[in-house]
Amino acid sequence: MSEIPARRELSDLEVANFLRRNPDFLIQFPDLALVLKMPRQLGDTTSLASYQLEVLRDKNRSLARRLQELIAVASENEQLVARVHALTLALMRAASLGETLRRVVATLNEDFASDLVRVVLHAPPAGLAQAEWLLVAPAEDHSLRPLLGVAVRGEPVCGRLSPEKLEALFGARGAEIKSAVLMPIPGRGLIAVASVDPNRFHPGMGTLFLKLIADAVGAALARFDG
Repeated sequence: MSEIPARRELSDLEVANFLRRNPDFLIQFPDLALVLKMPRQLGDTTSLASYQLEVLRDKNRSLARRLQELIAVASENEQLVARVHALTLALMRAASLGETLRRVVATLNEDFASDLVRVVLHAPPAGLAQAEWLLVAPAEDHSLRPLLGVAVRGEPVCGRLSPEKLEALFGARGAEIKSAVLMPIPGRGLIAVASVDPNRFHPGMGTLFLKLIADAVGAALARFDG
């Protein structure tokens, strides 16, 4: 006579998996809904339907917050597109190299709410007198050594700069700067935009618009070559 196999207790995970595969199980056994305990109480008693409704409300609130965040980002990006477009048009209308550079600096100061702007060029711009925001130094100049890595990579850099970079760009005023953006202009130099706000520019911010600005400035300067 064969032995009757011992009955095995189902694990919690097996029960949960069974219920997932059989979502209509409580329809077949409605009395279970009266004795099951829900993980949260809506007053003294609750039902499975009210619990599910509350879960859906939580998800809806979470999705609504996420939607508001996306709308805010889209609105900010729309404003940035408009500013970059306005800068591009202003550069196209500039009649000289000096005017081009002055428009770049004015736009970055006013429309992009920066505290300090520096334009570093490897060759002196014709027809432009000295200006506080202009630094002229050959690519091999030892004073630019802290910035060589940025120029070689050719990609914008955002965040807090090292004391060496701050001194090379802003001199004694470098101590005021808490965050900055560096935009390389290949073969010509770079543009630095700085703020006294440590959160104004940070490594997590996107660099697409910065790259577009750098490309527009590079193309505008190329109009006056030769």
